[in-house]
Amino acid sequence: MHTHRTYRAKVLNHSQVVRMLDLHGWSASKLWNVANYYSREQWDETGEIPDEAELKRELKTHPTYKGLHSQSSQRVLEELAEAFTSWFGKRKSDDRANPPGYRKRNYYDNDGNRVHEEHPRSTVTWKQKGIRHDTKNNRVRLSKGANHKDHPRDWDYILVNYESRPGATVENIQQVRAVYNTAKRLWELHLVCKHDVETPDAPGDETAGVDLGICNFAAVSYSTEQADLYPGNRLKQDGYYFPKEIAKCDESGGSEATRLHHKWSERRTHFFHSLAKHIVERCLERGVCRINVGKLAGVRESENGESKNWGRHGNLDLHGWAFDRFIKILTYKAKVEGIEVVEVSECDTSKTCCICGRADDSQRVERGLYVCETCDAAFNADVNGAENIRLDINQSNSESAPGLGGDRSTGWLAQPGVYLHDLSSGFQPQEQVVDCKP
Repeated sequence: MHTHRTYRAKVLNHSQVVRMLDLHGWSASKLWNVANYYSREQWDETGEIPDEAELKRELKTHPTYKGLHSQSSQRVLEELAEAFTSWFGKRKSDDRANPPGYRKRNYYDNDGNRVHEEHPRSTVTWKQKGIRHDTKNNRVRLSKGANHKDHPRDWDYILVNYESRPGATVENIQQVRAVYNTAKRLWELHLVCKHDVETPDAPGDETAGVDLGICNFAAVSYSTEQADLYPGNRLKQDGYYFPKEIAKCDESGGSEATRLHHKWSERRTHFFHSLAKHIVERCLERGVCRINVGKLAGVRESENGESKNWGRHGNLDLHGWAFDRFIKILTYKAKVEGIEVVEVSECDTSKTCCICGRADDSQRVERGLYVCETCDAAFNADVNGAENIRLDINQSNSESAPGLGGDRSTGWLAQPGVYLHDLSSGFQPQEQVVDCKP
């Protein structure tokens, strides 16, 4: 198998390439704004959002498209299409959601009057056709946009000398991203490399189930009759803190707001990676060869296509939680250890008793407590959902469906282990059980 790793690299010849990187960063912002204006026009006229194929078709002859290498321009349009699609889904349940904004930075005089505005330095992505890598000298050659090849003093490419962290093996580069660090006012490179990894044998033959949610980001049930809860407190705290701090900034696209957005994104990414790593480590300890994850395709919409209403705060949390992204991270981390990750149906898993198999909405009561009226069992509702996902109750030929087994203790279902996230040390055990809302 193979995996992709991203290495941050310092630009050693920054003074030689900063001018050209600035030009490409500004060009990326201009193309974003032109595509954004076109998308808004189409939305106003037709009520539909153009997809990336239409954006590429309509704008490939526009002058701003030639400010970057063709694949780099395509990536800008892909990102905008993804942003509009995300906004379109979110606006169904949150009427305060705004479409993707224009990339601009305003400058004011001492009296608070706007003097002028300019395009900020956006991230520029080069794909394989625009990259030449010199592994011996740690240099990458990045193709310029056609609009920036006219200067007689310049080459037709940007030659960047880089320095990555010690011990990093930078080879088989798939993408290069030039990212402007607003705090340091320097460009840096993000090198995405493809690595071949030998897949080990499965550590055992057990199965685990993962139920993803809002209050508890993940509940994990193991066939060894153990369960773990991972509260999403850290994500919720950041979700309330950073928007307030960003709102205090003078400019929504200014350097301080950009720094806060970047920090918020990094903390969220760190949480996902730490959680996936911890779950995989726990699975290795228990000899798990397969992880069943609840398929969340319909969590935001009902069967008739209408948006589900989880309440004002619930809607904000739900659309801010990157479930798909976490599943991808968990999948590749598990695969490296020989563990398979499979998405299974989540239908009725939250309202079905994992002991006797009775399904009833009223059995899941307030504050995450699940009480079955048939078998008189009481346990944590999220762990019950994770156990049903582990058993894959919607699989008609499942031999381990609820109600088919023998005597099963409910102690571990009612008293799962709880792990809270710490920024410096990752997930640490918490003795007391935290409440989880349905």
